[in-house]
Amino acid sequence: MARPFVTGVLAMSVDGKIADVARSPARFGSSADKRHLEEQVAKVDAVLFGAGTLRSYGTTLRITSVDLLHQRQQQGKPSQPIHIVCCPSGNLDSQLRFFQQPVPRWLITTTVGASVWQGGQAFEQILTVEPSNQGVDWLPILETLSHAKIQRLAVLGGGELVASLLAVDAIDELCLTICPLILGGRTAPTLVEGTGFVEAIAPRLQLLQVRWLDQEVFLHYRILRT
Repeated sequence: MARPFVTGVLAMSVDGKIADVARSPARFGSSADKRHLEEQVAKVDAVLFGAGTLRSYGTTLRITSVDLLHQRQQQGKPSQPIHIVCCPSGNLDSQLRFFQQPVPRWLITTTVGASVWQGGQAFEQILTVEPSNQGVDWLPILETLSHAKIQRLAVLGGGELVASLLAVDAIDELCLTICPLILGGRTAPTLVEGTGFVEAIAPRLQLLQVRWLDQEVFLHYRILRT
């Protein structure tokens, strides 16, 4: 099946949490981590994030660094990748600052969710998928993205979205920042939520690169396939 090359890009605490127990916006990454994230976004044709992530932050990460904007221009790419939010219910606050940001916006939702936004100009494209007990059926969605010339896709959270893509073997690599704090808590979201994997079928990783800057560690993994 044709699909984009998918990279998960997330920052987490030492104990694997991507937010605290109150699910507050995770702002524990340093300026170096923000630069790292922007560099990853600059490499791709589109970024994908869940509705919970959007509601938490209210915005998406635009490329603002002059060198990265120039890099995309030299590659013949638009200044900003497509920003795709996955929200099966379609229940998003139209007053979020995201809807005023100068980025191309797409929505992945259900037919019911799409009815909330059709006829408006908030999203350039709305991709629909019917709900199931297993959640979003990602394979046809990813194939549609591939046909739309999206060759590289970055997944920016949250943990449920990452889990659903891992479950269908649709993530190719992970770029993780380990931040120097411990959040703890049973309700604090982790890098991969969902029902989890038993050890025998858990995704295996190959470490491609480790670098550290000040108090943060940056890890680059490839997902191994048998």
